[in-house]
Amino acid sequence: MRKVRIAQIGTSQNSHGASIIRSLVKQSELFEVVGYVLPENEREKFPGSMAAFDGLRELTLDEVLNDPTVEAVTVETEEIYLTKYALLAAQHGKHIHMEKPGGIEPTALEELIAAVKVGGRVFHTGYMYRYNPAVSELLERIDRGELGEIHSVEAQMSCFHTDEVRAWLGTFPGGMMFFLGCHLIDLALRIMGTPETVTPFNRSLTQNGAEDYGMAVLGYPHGTAIIKTDAAEKGGFMRRQLVVTGSKMTAEIRPLECFGEEGRHYTEVTYTAGDGWTDRGETVRSEQYDRYDGMMAAFAAMVRGDKQNPDTYDYELTLYKTILQCCGG
Repeated sequence: MRKVRIAQIGTSQNSHGASIIRSLVKQSELFEVVGYVLPENEREKFPGSMAAFDGLRELTLDEVLNDPTVEAVTVETEEIYLTKYALLAAQHGKHIHMEKPGGIEPTALEELIAAVKVGGRVFHTGYMYRYNPAVSELLERIDRGELGEIHSVEAQMSCFHTDEVRAWLGTFPGGMMFFLGCHLIDLALRIMGTPETVTPFNRSLTQNGAEDYGMAVLGYPHGTAIIKTDAAEKGGFMRRQLVVTGSKMTAEIRPLECFGEEGRHYTEVTYTAGDGWTDRGETVRSEQYDRYDGMMAAFAAMVRGDKQNPDTYDYELTLYKTILQCCGG
């Protein structure tokens, strides 16, 4: 199997850059990690994130962009710089894995999508629940019609962040909805499609003005999706959930991830088809998995041409625009 020659551009304090580079290094049968670039003074800004790069070669941006043997990059800068560096990579013919959900300017993402379309390159984004095995099985069952006509999606993704992180959320439109709610909006669009209406209810829980509480209602002809994300919810991680209600069956995942062995996760889904008020259906547990390994392995297969990206350029752009609507834009 051909290894993908890859480099990482940037990292950040609160997203997944360190986990991504570790996954690339760990999956040495799939990737040849050429090195990394820190284009926005990340070494000074995020010293605690530097250990993930130990043993790897630090490169300049020009060295990565102008090396034709580097066929792919992971763009893991702070969110405000993502589209800047992804666009440069696209213009130099690289396949791109980019942290979700995109930069803060919709026109910048449109330009990026246009560039990867012209080059026919892989554009892959870091929505980790796309590679959650229990979520994947649920989506397959929905596609087979086992849940019937879907009329409701309820999704929550919360946690308890420090005041410093909650203030940082003010960097983005919609704050917490942009930062974490995007994962849930992706799930809602996969299950129910593009909504007819979007009604945001984002709020600031503190005096700093950052919108650290987010809620949005997505309206469909025969149902709704409710998205909720809170940066000040004690115990919020273990209440992260996805509930899908159909005419034949309800599926409930709560929490979206449980902690397994050696830093791995597993997920349980309860499928209920009975009519009784107290019926509780069958609970199915996934195998243990790494959040990022499956995601990056899929990216490698796409770069090699062994797998087609199921998420089209147009879907990614529609998703991003819906996220901005949920953020109040």
